[in-house]
Amino acid sequence: MEKGILGTKIVTQIGFVVNDIEKTSQAFADFLGVEKPQWSLTDTIDKTHGEFNGEPCPARAKLAFFHVGETLDIELIEPDETPSVWRNVLNEKGEGVHHIAFVVNGMKEKILALEGNGMKLLQRGEYTGGRYAYIDCVDQLKTIVELLEND
Repeated sequence: MEKGILGTKIVTQIGFVVNDIEKTSQAFADFLGVEKPQWSLTDTIDKTHGEFNGEPCPARAKLAFFHVGETLDIELIEPDETPSVWRNVLNEKGEGVHHIAFVVNGMKEKILALEGNGMKLLQRGEYTGGRYAYIDCVDQLKTIVELLEND
């Protein structure tokens, strides 16, 4: 049986954009009955080599993660004011679900396959131990999809 475009159907992350990571992470911690995680700041462009709509993207964001299953995280994202996929969604739609993420192998091939299906690359970059890409799947799937490829 065909494994679909990504070669996986396991969601690894649900991401939310928020205005106040401290307030929202405390609300999630209270709701889940867990300790509030410390947030971290994404790396600078010299490390991320980030691109947004094909242009260099120096945007940064505060991130907090809740591990809610064996393979699933809830990610909270508080972006800075720099144009990015995070900032655009927060400005245009407000706080809430931003993306669902999948771990993939062969990032470049997956991006090409998605683009071949009418799903546009919005933003990409690197993080310690891997790379990410946000794909506009709103017309087809009603959300942004994030691809994560770990080394």
